[in-house]
Amino acid sequence: MSCVPHPSETSVVTPGQDRSDATDPSSPAPAPAATGFTLTAHDGHRARAGVISTPHGEIRTPAFIPVGTKATVKAVLPESMRDLGAQAILANAYHLYLQPGHDLVDEAGGLGAFMNWDGPTYTDSGGFQVMSLGAGFKKVLSSEFSGGEKARTASGEDDAVAEGKERLAHVDDDGVTFRSFINGDEHRFTPEISMQIQHGLGADIMFAFDELTTLMNSRGYQVTALERTRLWAQRCLAEHARLTAERTHRPAQQLWGVIQGAQYEDLRRRAAHDLGTMDVDGQVFDGFGIGGALEKENLGTIVGWVTDELPEDRPRHLLGISEVDDLFTAVAAGADTFDCVSPSRVARNSAVYTRTGRINLTGARYRRQFAPIDEGCDCYTCTHCTAAYVHHLFRAKEMLSATLCTIHNERFVVRLVEQMRAAITAGEFAALREETTGAYYGSAR
Repeated sequence: MSCVPHPSETSVVTPGQDRSDATDPSSPAPAPAATGFTLTAHDGHRARAGVISTPHGEIRTPAFIPVGTKATVKAVLPESMRDLGAQAILANAYHLYLQPGHDLVDEAGGLGAFMNWDGPTYTDSGGFQVMSLGAGFKKVLSSEFSGGEKARTASGEDDAVAEGKERLAHVDDDGVTFRSFINGDEHRFTPEISMQIQHGLGADIMFAFDELTTLMNSRGYQVTALERTRLWAQRCLAEHARLTAERTHRPAQQLWGVIQGAQYEDLRRRAAHDLGTMDVDGQVFDGFGIGGALEKENLGTIVGWVTDELPEDRPRHLLGISEVDDLFTAVAAGADTFDCVSPSRVARNSAVYTRTGRINLTGARYRRQFAPIDEGCDCYTCTHCTAAYVHHLFRAKEMLSATLCTIHNERFVVRLVEQMRAAITAGEFAALREETTGAYYGSAR
């Protein structure tokens, strides 16, 4: 199964390691390609377009990076992800460390070779999962962190745990001790261990180990955690440099720092300045991730604080967003790339995106809709299947339903960000935002 290719918008990638690496880990990898970031256009105060170069190809920004948590985008073949326009895939260091193990992925030739993906790859540090799963909070823009009364008024709930959950992670200045969500075994992550795991996984872009806080933590704890994250960032840079010098048989990897600071302007700006200017024996961050719990209504403001302080010549990744208004807000505030599990997660529960909003295909109205899910959509699902057919698959509990809807949702978000990129280049970003959000939400956002 494949989708209609989109050569005019999809980045052309160069092949990574050949398949001999998967069977002979001692064979030398090709010389690393140039890595870095090139700005190509600006539109408005902060919105921008550019190109991230990696050993496995280019990523044209703004770009949405689909999430393949365990080295797979659930229910979809790598070839289908490539054909629908995905330029890179993000996998989860925490999950791959627990299963099958970063040493096995390294032996297979790295993440791309292991999952049969020849384009660029990202891995996160594991910090988000260690902290969020450890406290039972799973989403960045979630109801727990959306600015409710408890989040606004709590002043000292620094050990907060989601209702009905048990704390599985404990932080100290050296790292985090946590229990596996799979079998309860105890594990330990430090900045050095996170770097060792991510170097073993071999992604083109990886993130420094940081401490995720919630909006329910006190300001005093946010200050402590921010300093801890700064010191961990220095240790990550040092260990990254050591491993890069040691692992010359593998392609070069970029390390991006993660900006925390919750909802506080002074903390966000301080973190961005500290990491943006950080230099450990000549090793600097190649880019930056903007992390932590964010109130949706303050998303653009917080991202703007951060991008104002960061170097203009390095890319910025906003962790965990995919909603239409959030994407426009983030791009307008200067973010370059994004990831989120939501498009694939909601697809498995019959929710799909359309130009006029999100719908649920199990609804009775779609039983006889012998037309595409979204008229004008160019994905495989919409060009080959009717909404009635996909409705039937869900009702019959057929696995193909998840595949078809995931393809559609991932293509919807990838195409939307492609359109943003083209609009920035043409100086038409504001017009695209008004038109798209107006159609999707019923009024422009």
